[in-house]
This record gives sequence, structure tokens and C-alpha cells, in this order.
Amino acid sequence: MSFANFTTNNFRITSWVRKYFLSDGAPLNRLREDVQIIFKRDPAARNLFDVMTSYPGLHALLFHRINHCLWNIKLKWLARLVSTFVRIFTGIEIHPGAKIGRRFFIDHGMGVVIGETAEIGNDVSLFHAVTLGGISSSKEKRHPTIGNNVMIGAGAKVLGPIIIGDNVKIGANAVVLNDAPGDSTVVGIPGRIILQKVLTKEKSKQACVVDICPKLNTVSNNNIERKHCSRC
Repeated sequence: MSFANFTTNNFRITSWVRKYFLSDGAPLNRLREDVQIIFKRDPAARNLFDVMTSYPGLHALLFHRINHCLWNIKLKWLARLVSTFVRIFTGIEIHPGAKIGRRFFIDHGMGVVIGETAEIGNDVSLFHAVTLGGISSSKEKRHPTIGNNVMIGAGAKVLGPIIIGDNVKIGANAVVLNDAPGDSTVVGIPGRIILQKVLTKEKSKQACVVDICPKLNTVSNNNIERKHCSRC
């Protein structure tokens, strides 16, 4: 082997190590973040061994990271096969095509379903029996887009190609069919906004949203009647 070839191969190995083990988005750093967020959000987490061996949400997420790579390089059958075994093993079904951000946390996890075109931001938490599903047979975008720092309670269903803004909280067993603006709380069947933070130049205050026009599919300032609650 010539010195030039040795140098080239050494550079490739160094680049590979830097990409997969040292960069900010490297798998090992992602794994570290995924474990750390469990300790941060779950007071029942005792130690690293406990988390690595007995948290199905973490297992499902780790396999999804692999399956998503397989899906992107056109090994779709293999990705679906692995995801099927993961569903049997963990009770959590995540389609390999779903896009999931960093520090994603699934608590308990049994019955969670995440569809193919779902997109999930960073620092999102899901509880058991949550569905991010579709309401159309179209092959286009048909699953929800979830913003950053969103919490979705147990049994909630978020359906259709809707957008859930940043810092939204969705209550347990809610059925959300419309967009939800950032910094809001959604509860009920169908989902309705009961609390939204309104930011002004002078100060931040809270407003209670008491009525949403059922004729429109999106939430905007024009079709929501707001009244300040007694706490404001």
C-alpha cells in the first residue's frame, strides 16, 4: 500500500469516526440525549442499567433511528420487517418513514402509533396509547406535524395533516382534528383550545379560549373568541 493510499484511507476512517461518534448529531450523542431526557422527565428512572434494559420507549426509538436510515436508502421492506418485530417486542409502532427529532420521550409506550408521514420536533413527550394518525388514504402528507416541546397525554389522538405548534399541551384522550397554535392547551372530543398564552410587547398574559368556530378547520385570530380569565 502506498503512502498516498494509506493517507486517503486514514482520512476516510477519521471522517467516519468524526461523523458517527464525535459530531453533534452522531448516533452516540443522540443516544446520550435520549437517555438523559428519560432521567429528566421520569422520576421513576433509577439508573442507567434500568433505563437501557426496561424502557420500551427507548428501545422503540433506537430501532426507529436504524429503520429510518434503512427507509431512506430504499431498503423499505427490511425497515418495515424490523419495525414489525419491534412492535411485537415493545407494543409501540413507529413507521420507518416518520421523522423524529431529538430528545424524544415515550413514557410507558404501550399502544403508541406513529404514522408514515408524521413529523415530530425536538423535546416532545408522548404517553401510552397516543396515535399520530391519518384520516385519508392519500399517499401524500396525511399525518400530523408536531412542533418542539410538545406534550401529548395518554390516549390522545392527533389525526390528519395538521400542525401542532411549539409548547402545546394536549390532554389525555383528546381527539385533535384541527391545527393548534403554539403555547396552547388542547382538551376534549373533538379537541378544543382552553388556554393560550398571548404574548404582547409589554408583558405576557394568559387568555382563555372559550369558543372555536366549528365550520373552519384551522385556528386563527378571526374565528376564536377570547375572554380574559380571572387569573389574568
